[in-house]
Formats: sequence, C-alpha cells, structure tokens
Amino acid sequence: MVFVYILANKRYGTLYTGLTTNLMKRIEEHRQGLADGFTKQHGRAQLVYYEIHEDIDQAAHRERLLKKWKRQWKIELIEKSPPNWYDLYEDVKRKWNN
Repeated sequence: MVFVYILANKRYGTLYTGLTTNLMKRIEEHRQGLADGFTKQHGRAQLVYYEIHEDIDQAAHRERLLKKWKRQWKIELIEKSPPNWYDLYEDVKRKWNN
C-alpha cells in the first residue's frame, strides 16, 4: 500500500502534501520534528487527509497532481472528507496497528 497524505499546521493553515509506504512512521516523523521541512518550519503537523493506493506509480502521479492543485481545491478536498480538519493520526494509528 502507498499513501498520499495532506498535513496542516492548523485549520486553514499551511498545507503539505506527501507520499509514503508507511503512513504511521512518516506521520510520527513529522510529529516528532524528525522530517526536515514542513514540521520544522510550521510547527506541529496534523494529518487532515489521506488516500490509499495499491500502485506506487499511481500514488506518485496523484501526489504530483495534488501538489499542483490550487490551495482552495485542497481545502475543499479536506472539507469533503469527514471529519474535516480533524487530526486523523489517532484514528489511523488504531486502524493500522490492529
């Protein structure tokens, strides 16, 4: 499985789009400040959106598309996926650690 995800430092804050094969590990790296870039520049990262893909090429293509999207389109995507702007970290942790 490959994950495309969006982080935010707060509601309607700075957005970061990424790709990983291990969502829990990557989010923990962001949350602990181990990932260079977003978290170190913008503070604590909240996982506000993610998608699951079976194919790495498909996921990489989707990530590139999302990165080119207008900010408003990303906000609309986040707000369409309930619960919008909620930090999905604990939900994902429960889901993937079981």
